[in-house]
Amino acid sequence: MFRSLSGLTTRGRCLLAAGIAAGVCAVVLNERDLLRVAVFVLALPLCVVLLASASRMTISASRSLPTDRIPVGGHGEVRLDIRRTGRMPAGEVLLEDGLPYTLGARPRFVVERLPHRRPVPLRYSLQPTLRGVHRIGPLRATITDPFGLCEFERDLVAHSRLIVVPRVTTLWGLPRGAGLGSGDDSSIRLHAGQGETDVVVRQYRQGDDLRKVHWRSTARRDEIMVRVEERPWHGGTTVLLDQRASAHRGSGTHSSLEWAVEFAASVCVHLNRTGQRVRLVTEHGRLLADTPEQAGPGHAGAVLDALATVQPAHERDIVLGSDPGQGQELIAVLGTVGTESIHELTRHRARGTRSYAVLLDTTGWASAEGTGDGDLAVADTAALLRAAGWGVVVVKGGRSVPEVWTELCRTTAPGASLIGGGS
Repeated sequence: MFRSLSGLTTRGRCLLAAGIAAGVCAVVLNERDLLRVAVFVLALPLCVVLLASASRMTISASRSLPTDRIPVGGHGEVRLDIRRTGRMPAGEVLLEDGLPYTLGARPRFVVERLPHRRPVPLRYSLQPTLRGVHRIGPLRATITDPFGLCEFERDLVAHSRLIVVPRVTTLWGLPRGAGLGSGDDSSIRLHAGQGETDVVVRQYRQGDDLRKVHWRSTARRDEIMVRVEERPWHGGTTVLLDQRASAHRGSGTHSSLEWAVEFAASVCVHLNRTGQRVRLVTEHGRLLADTPEQAGPGHAGAVLDALATVQPAHERDIVLGSDPGQGQELIAVLGTVGTESIHELTRHRARGTRSYAVLLDTTGWASAEGTGDGDLAVADTAALLRAAGWGVVVVKGGRSVPEVWTELCRTTAPGASLIGGGS
């Protein structure tokens, strides 16, 4: 009873106090009429408390989410079903569902009358602005009486889990030679099953070893052709995501890290849809997700789930103990990298293995205009990677994911390694 009295509002407590005072005055003055009024004033809030306390136990609810995951910038709708299970009438019910601000405005509903055993459907929309794993709930009901004398709170539904994955942009095309793991001609798939050396030829490029000139093809085509020694074929592509906090600038959804995550998500999903095996690793080579060839949507969802939980890392430099691509083609999405990090990236990549770098000019995310020093540093980094045989695309703030991917598809990664190349 005393716990139920804690639900009295200020109006109810004032009415209860007035009833007690009237009762005391009636006894002192020996006024029976005043005593009747005091009894009525005391009985009203007490009866309302008992009724409201009993009615809150007869309310139940359920929550239905449209899906377990939703992309950033997408839309979803949550359905709530409120019902009264007992015969005890319920007064006005105020419903409030706990919703993080990154998913939209917190929903509030007022239900004046609940029918018996017939659910009342309520809906509200989700508009996520930040990726991550979010908790919706609890759904809290506040039951009040028509006189406003008391109110009780009750949690109807516990938390629900919702994963907000990065935005995925539709992409078209593949990089030159994609899916080969090495080589130069995407129309030919070479398999060195027993480890024997496979040989194809291509046009001579400045810096190629003259000892690899294929004279027979040179004479036939009337231009210098060189041999490309192929390694055993490893199908698929590895996407490396640089998530170091020191390598990115900007904050929130407009940071360079969020752009890199969106690009990595779009590339992984696109390559997986083409039937390739896709590996997603961090800048230290730690595996985040691995999708087999001809994988279904569930495997692509695993990549998106991994990217949804990516947080900035505190390491300053890239440290790799081995080839992050494991012989596959490599697409590295990089922020600001120094000379040591470039050396670490290039020295573990074998000769003849395609490597691409999407190099973010992070000064564009720090300010609207950027700085000349930042542009110069990015240009030097791109030059070092190109000299190591990497295909490089420099990304400034404001460029779209499809635009960068199209440029990457047109970029040639010869695979020659002049700086710290592995064997």
